[in-house]
Amino acid sequence: MKELADVALNAAKMRGASYADIRINRYYNQFINTREKRVTNIVNTESYGFGVRVIVDGVWGFAASHNVTKEEIARITDAAIMIARANRALQRARVELVPVKAYTDTWKTPIKKDPWDVSLSTKVDLLLKINEEAGKAKGPGPLFVDSSMFFRKEAKYFASTDGSYLDQLIIASWPSFTVTSVDEKGGKFEQRNSLAAPTGKGYEYIEEYPMLAEAPVAAEEAIKKHTAKAVEPGKKDIVLDPTNMWLTIHESIGHATELDRILGYEANYAGTSFVTVDGIGKLQYGSQFVNIVADKTQTDGLATVGYDDDGVKTRQWDLIRDGKLVDLQAIRDQATIIGHKESHGCCYADNWSSVPFQRMPNVSLQPASGDKSISADDLMADVKDGVYVVGDSSYSIDQQRYNFQFSGQTFWEIKNGKKGQMLRDVAYQSRTPDFWNSCDGVGSRQHYKLGGSFFDGKGQPGQINAVSHGCPPARFRKVNILNTGGKLG
Repeated sequence: MKELADVALNAAKMRGASYADIRINRYYNQFINTREKRVTNIVNTESYGFGVRVIVDGVWGFAASHNVTKEEIARITDAAIMIARANRALQRARVELVPVKAYTDTWKTPIKKDPWDVSLSTKVDLLLKINEEAGKAKGPGPLFVDSSMFFRKEAKYFASTDGSYLDQLIIASWPSFTVTSVDEKGGKFEQRNSLAAPTGKGYEYIEEYPMLAEAPVAAEEAIKKHTAKAVEPGKKDIVLDPTNMWLTIHESIGHATELDRILGYEANYAGTSFVTVDGIGKLQYGSQFVNIVADKTQTDGLATVGYDDDGVKTRQWDLIRDGKLVDLQAIRDQATIIGHKESHGCCYADNWSSVPFQRMPNVSLQPASGDKSISADDLMADVKDGVYVVGDSSYSIDQQRYNFQFSGQTFWEIKNGKKGQMLRDVAYQSRTPDFWNSCDGVGSRQHYKLGGSFFDGKGQPGQINAVSHGCPPARFRKVNILNTGGKLG
């Protein structure tokens, strides 16, 4: 790999590049889908190739190929040089990279069992057993169960003219299922998805997560939704389970604090942000209970790696401290814009053929300090009239990450400090600063969980990024509750 990489680095320097890097990457994906007693799909994909970036006269150039040979690497490097020179006519300001240390290192996700070492029959047998367990529930009509497993492996080699040579292996896993209950008389159906989050672990996660125990519970809750009480809209206190709140963190904090979005680079595709650069140290994003960290090193995180695609060693940093915005997300060619002398290490490309750019790290709400256990039930104890929200579902948020509404998988009435009957047709609506400033309690470390997504979209052309968000349960006061089952007019 080093010999191949040096072809690009030497050629780029000879052609006048002030900086160059090469990524030689191989990607594996496996999808397994079942429904009731049959397998509906098994897909294995593999992709292998390389991409070369250069800076010539302060301008980026990039080119890529699937043909990994010395001759092709030399040709593609030359193409990247020509693209950089062609881009000079459009470049308004020179690219400035903050310094980075040179590393020669190997890093891999600390897994116990490689999913590709586990037989298909073992995986399929477990999925069919999940379907069987969920299907035992008795409802008003038919019950359907879909289950799946998704595994991803990235073998990444990075080298740069800064002197780094990095070899990484990143693995992630995700089991899931959906139970659908049909009420033939009413002509309606209700669903309950698994609460299992995708995670940066190996097949041991599939063996550890209680899918067989959750499946019948999910089936009973899907059936119960048919007769659940419709929520009364209005201002209520809410307690959010980590299985729900991870998505709210992702959309209203994770994306809102991306520097490239703040600068308008994402405006055409996914909007900008209400956050501004001069808000650092000034914007009261939330209450004193809101402490948010960005972290590319978090245990089991989907965005966790040893080094980013700029060759920067990853780390953790504060985004929000005691409710106040204290930093943003920035990479090597952005850091000087906010006065930083080093990158946050959150550069990523989803393929060897993709251009690396700023992508979200694991962004998480920190639990309460101290040894005292604070659970969702403890937070509910101080709620007279409210709603407990579990699991993620539909949502919407505006182009500036400001106005939003989120729903969930299941909803439970809170009356006089106790979790009560199931509710239905619930969504909570707010504006980002109002919402996070209404937080007046968070759970403890014992109740902290990771949620996340394999498929966070951004960029033009679009790219996906796997990212996790950890949090304990949290309580929010006087949030607007919508009844989504209401009729217009």
